[in-house]
Amino acid sequence: MKNKKAVRAGGKLYIAGEYSILTPGQTAIIQFIPIYMQADIQPSSTYRIQSDMFSFAVDLTPQADYALIQETVHLMNAYLQLQGVALAPFDLSIEGKFEREGKKFGIGSSGSVVLLTLKAMAALYDFPLPADLLFRLACLVLIQRGDNGSIGDLACIAYEGLVSYRSFDRRELAEQLQDQGLDQILALDWRYEIQPLAPQLSYTFLVGWTQEPAISRDLINQVRSAIDSVFLERTEQAVQDLLVAFQEADRDLAWSSISRASDLLGSLNEVIYTKKLAQLKRAEEGLEAIAKSSGAGGGDCGIALAFEEAAAQEIVRRWQEAGIDLLYSERMGEYDDQPKG
Repeated sequence: MKNKKAVRAGGKLYIAGEYSILTPGQTAIIQFIPIYMQADIQPSSTYRIQSDMFSFAVDLTPQADYALIQETVHLMNAYLQLQGVALAPFDLSIEGKFEREGKKFGIGSSGSVVLLTLKAMAALYDFPLPADLLFRLACLVLIQRGDNGSIGDLACIAYEGLVSYRSFDRRELAEQLQDQGLDQILALDWRYEIQPLAPQLSYTFLVGWTQEPAISRDLINQVRSAIDSVFLERTEQAVQDLLVAFQEADRDLAWSSISRASDLLGSLNEVIYTKKLAQLKRAEEGLEAIAKSSGAGGGDCGIALAFEEAAAQEIVRRWQEAGIDLLYSERMGEYDDQPKG
């Protein structure tokens, strides 16, 4: 091991496929958000872990607040030992809360913390982790914890870009974890797919923050019972159509795909579209743009794809009037004069 290392991990937002992605074999499209947490790590005589979420540091003695990080350290230590790496204690410091004035953005998750910890340890030991292996190790941490999140966040943040992700059967993998070792589990075909995307479509991707934090775990449990085969089939079709729209630069199809995905989300449960998220969505009216809730809903963020610069500026203005902050924007390609139809 060498001297102090610094790494970072960003956030994510769903463009389409949230909630359906909880079902094996479904697909989602997820955008990487380059707002970062950072970790500093260096060799030490004893383990010391400090997060700016808390006012105290810990070692590896189990502690509830730090359980996620501690369990990640244990799994990564187990993996490194399998690779013949000699372990040594370290000092790990994590900064970045994905929040403002105590209100969460909803772009990050426990997944960001897990990936950050894995990346920090890999950097310390000069043991590069390919994005796919980073994804798998992070999955195992959360599956062992019984986390009910989407896993899609791990795919997007590990690959640090816009991706399509097809989900695997987490319950099946959890059962296999009961009687197989880490090396055996990592060697299995989990039957997922992560595909980095490079859209040919021109648009500005906008993120609006409602300043109303959502309680994702409770909301996911509440909404999950409403997911049926019709929702899954129609959402999957919308996602697949959006992939075609990205590839073929088809603005009409992109607009209709995201609109259908948004309507399907709203049909699941009325709590997904809060008053502010409904205002965020309505900001598209009369513009060359399409907007929707992103992620669990019930607060946090929504997104918009604006197909003209004037539309992007007007959406931001309407959001501001509604008390919705522009959290992030990214231009994809160059605009043309193609009408939406």
